Amino acid sequence: MSSDKALAAFEKHVIRRFFDEKNEIWYFSVVDVIAALTDSTNPAVYWRVLKKRLKDEGADETVTKCNALKMPSADGKMRVTDMADTETLLRLIQSIPSPKAEPFKLWLAKVGYERIQDMSDPARSLDRAREYWQKHGRSEKWIQQRMMGQETRNKLTDYWKDHEIKGEEEYAILTNIIHQEWSDVSVKKHKSLKGLKTQNLRDHMSEAELIFTALAELSTRQIAESVQATGMPENAEAGKKGGRIARRARRELEQKTGKSVVTGENFLPPSKEAKRLTGEVSE
Repeated sequence: MSSDKALAAFEKHVIRRFFDEKNEIWYFSVVDVIAALTDSTNPAVYWRVLKKRLKDEGADETVTKCNALKMPSADGKMRVTDMADTETLLRLIQSIPSPKAEPFKLWLAKVGYERIQDMSDPARSLDRAREYWQKHGRSEKWIQQRMMGQETRNKLTDYWKDHEIKGEEEYAILTNIIHQEWSDVSVKKHKSLKGLKTQNLRDHMSEAELIFTALAELSTRQIAESVQATGMPENAEAGKKGGRIARRARRELEQKTGKSVVTGENFLPPSKEAKRLTGEVSE
């Protein structure tokens, strides 16, 4: 397998990761790595067994270096999972019999290198995102809207960060408040409507959904700035008001067009069954 193909194989897996800005260290979900490296039907059980074996063998240091962090799970909720830095992961995969070990090391190196590039030139990450969306068939109009929405989102989270909103869990709560207000559905319900699991909801939004999400978040930030909202209660109230502005605009558009803005459409590849029914694959 060539290096490019090996790397692409791991990029298809959902491996949750977190970048510690202060210490400039990547942390990766151990169970996601195990799922990518093995054929285990239950990587969580695999990890429990491996963890016990490592402890029995006296490799406690490797296990204890795994940090328990809250990460989004398949059901959309924030759950505690073991995360390991690159050094710890490299030690762990030595204990996992898998022909994918070497390609995975390349993937880890690639992730680290790209992060260094992004820190020195943030435009690189934007270019990479644009290239990713183009490869997946997104139109230039959609890509432009997605990137504009991300900029709006970043300005809002920057405000939250400076006004006593702490941690991903509080960010997620506020995000859901805004989303519920403008769309009349929660983030979890919206993902379910689109048939999504671990995928990013915004990457599967229609152009209209992206626009109204951006309007709600722009309104929220400007309202928060106008009253200098600080802490959860005040920012939650700003989120409700900002979301309602977008909700009124959404309902007016729906009344004029007769079409719902919130849609179950997504950009997921068609399932094998769908392909069979449309004649794209033979029996």
